[in-house]
Amino acid sequence: MKHYIGVDVGGTKIALIKGDEEGNILQKVRFENDMDCKTALNRIVEEAKKLGPAESIGVSCGGPLDSKKGLVQSPPNLPGWDDIPITEILQQATGIPAYLQNDANACALAEWKFGAGKGTENMIFLTFGTGLGAGLILNGALYEGTNGNAGEAGHIPLAERGPVGYGKAGSFEGFCSGGGIQRMAQACAEEAFRNNRTPSFCASPAQINGITAKSVAEKADEGKEDALEIYRRCGSMLGRGLSILIDLFNPEAIVLGSIYTRVPHLLIPSMEEELTRQCLPQSRKVCRILPALLGESLGDVAALTVAINGNRRKL
Repeated sequence: MKHYIGVDVGGTKIALIKGDEEGNILQKVRFENDMDCKTALNRIVEEAKKLGPAESIGVSCGGPLDSKKGLVQSPPNLPGWDDIPITEILQQATGIPAYLQNDANACALAEWKFGAGKGTENMIFLTFGTGLGAGLILNGALYEGTNGNAGEAGHIPLAERGPVGYGKAGSFEGFCSGGGIQRMAQACAEEAFRNNRTPSFCASPAQINGITAKSVAEKADEGKEDALEIYRRCGSMLGRGLSILIDLFNPEAIVLGSIYTRVPHLLIPSMEEELTRQCLPQSRKVCRILPALLGESLGDVAALTVAINGNRRKL
């Protein structure tokens, strides 16, 4: 049986996974990413060698990066990782071919091969976590664009004004991400206190910075109208953003991760209402909106799938 190595590089944790071509995890090592870039790279190489022979190595990392050249290009959560040729470093140290993808593309590959999108030819994956990234599976293959930057759906403008996400006010990420929900709730709380009202999800002005998407969801689940309205707004903008993707790419499925998998009931009614209003009906009819299936193992399987996909593309 063929074996592959996945490397999941995050701002706080790094994991190395050995698995097979069916996405099964056979070995895993995880360590804190509390070190400088050079030390972290040395540790990654050391652990990769310990995992033994493999067909290929796949690296999943937050962008920006250049997947074609194998360069990590100063991600905001990885200070000091400036134009790091990570695939070249791994190949030279281990003798194993290495491939790089941003984390959204990696997750798209994983959900397409082994998760909710299995069996589709055209699928879009949206991270919908701290931020909003997208991976595009088109005509049975990952679409990367000219230099690996295709699929940055979070940058799409949805409104002239709104919470800032991806450096842009009113963007898809600004409305549909953990950070976006937090900022909408903070703005709602500030307005409430100015009008001598206390929002359900924040007891005092001193606690505004502690508001999270999770704390708002908890109050929404208790039926608090102000919290429900924030998730209705998020769901509506989610529907608006999805309608753009559906009309542009005509996918069979859009798979949503993280927040959508946890609180779909708070998002679906307003999302569906907006989809009905905005989408071309013939495209909407053939597109399923699905929660990601791989759960807590998604990051591990994603890195592994980068290796599997890269190796097959090479053949």
